[in-house]
Amino acid sequence: METIAAIATPVGHGAVSVIRVSGEDAFEVVDRIWRGRQRVMEIPARMATLGKIYDRHSNLIDEVLLTRFVGRASYTGENTVEISGHGGVLVTQRLLEALVEAGAKLAGPGEFSQRAFLNGKLDLTQAEAVMDLITAQTDLALRAAHQQLQGKLGAEVAALQDGILGVLAHIEAYIDFPDEDIDPDTQAVLSGKVEGLVAQTGRLLATQERGRILREGLRLVFVGAPNVGKSSLLNVLLGFDRAIVSEVAGTTRDTVEEVVSLGGVPVRLIDTAGLRESVDAIEHAGIARTGAALASADLVVELLDASRSPDEQSRVDVAKTVKHHLVVLNKTDLKVHQGWDGVDDVDVRISCLEEGGVEPLIEAIQHEVTTSAAELDATPVAINTRHRGCLQTVAAELETAGELMHDGEPVEFIAEHLRAALNAAGEVIGKLDAEDVLGRIFSSFCIGK
Repeated sequence: METIAAIATPVGHGAVSVIRVSGEDAFEVVDRIWRGRQRVMEIPARMATLGKIYDRHSNLIDEVLLTRFVGRASYTGENTVEISGHGGVLVTQRLLEALVEAGAKLAGPGEFSQRAFLNGKLDLTQAEAVMDLITAQTDLALRAAHQQLQGKLGAEVAALQDGILGVLAHIEAYIDFPDEDIDPDTQAVLSGKVEGLVAQTGRLLATQERGRILREGLRLVFVGAPNVGKSSLLNVLLGFDRAIVSEVAGTTRDTVEEVVSLGGVPVRLIDTAGLRESVDAIEHAGIARTGAALASADLVVELLDASRSPDEQSRVDVAKTVKHHLVVLNKTDLKVHQGWDGVDDVDVRISCLEEGGVEPLIEAIQHEVTTSAAELDATPVAINTRHRGCLQTVAAELETAGELMHDGEPVEFIAEHLRAALNAAGEVIGKLDAEDVLGRIFSSFCIGK
């Protein structure tokens, strides 16, 4: 493979920047621009060494620390050099340009992790966990990423593969040696194994919702009529003014989203357009988006105005698919309308304007989040959307194979579905030739990772 190079730290001014170089000729490429007491190839592995980098015109670019990683002992599984220099934008760019002039190629998005996968340093789930680790916003998400990076999910899928392979091997043996008949007891045993594999796949599929919440956040949607205080509540929970607050109805015309951490769980707060009849095309589009946000919500916080009669306020028709729904009476700092006396379907009464006025709501949300956190922490694995698609195929193929076994269909048909299940399971961890899958996954990585 060609030797690649990329800036591995964020672009901008800082104390230090890091450039990675990886490939069979990495040491030779860096040595062409390096000046130190030893040549790059002679520097002890994993020992930071001080030296200087010059361009092709012998102009000094920077004084740097260079660390050499040899072959399999590196992140990518091939010769790698990490150059730590001063963190200026210009000086870092000049270092990278010098490496390219010396023979390196600019790395594409995710190419370092892709090489780690191709060289057997990581399976595909571990490679994906690198990005989860970088983007983790809470301790719980960070822990889940570490577990996946350690190979917990890969081990689960490998065990599933091994089980499918065991059944397939038995069937293939029968096909190759038809004189060795499979008696009914053996068929029953194989059917039982297939049923167990379907259940095993189902348990992995059940973790997809946990994975979604860890990666994207629990979706908390504020809904209600215009001027009921949704944007004010969003700002209070965030601790800064994110949404425009105005007495003019219809100010919020689109969904506004921000993420906070509550109880170790990322919570995506979504402010929506006020629900009302409107002839304004833009506001109408915003209200339509409110409906879409409701449909995908994990928790709906419905706000009502305490200063107005309950009869004057239209209630939100929350879809039955929403598991959690909190009814919140806001503006209790104003004179509360007598119509609210004795109303028992209000969960929390708050005031966005009073200090500490939203504490009851925060406690209610944290209660919901704590329950979610316990569920999220109960499993060492959490699949993502790509994994789900593969595992759904595994389940469908195994179920078909089981039905064919039960019906006494030809073993060749059964084997075909077992092979399909085996291939789909292999796609999760990358144990098959799937160039298009790899390209799609790694292209989402940041440059230099």
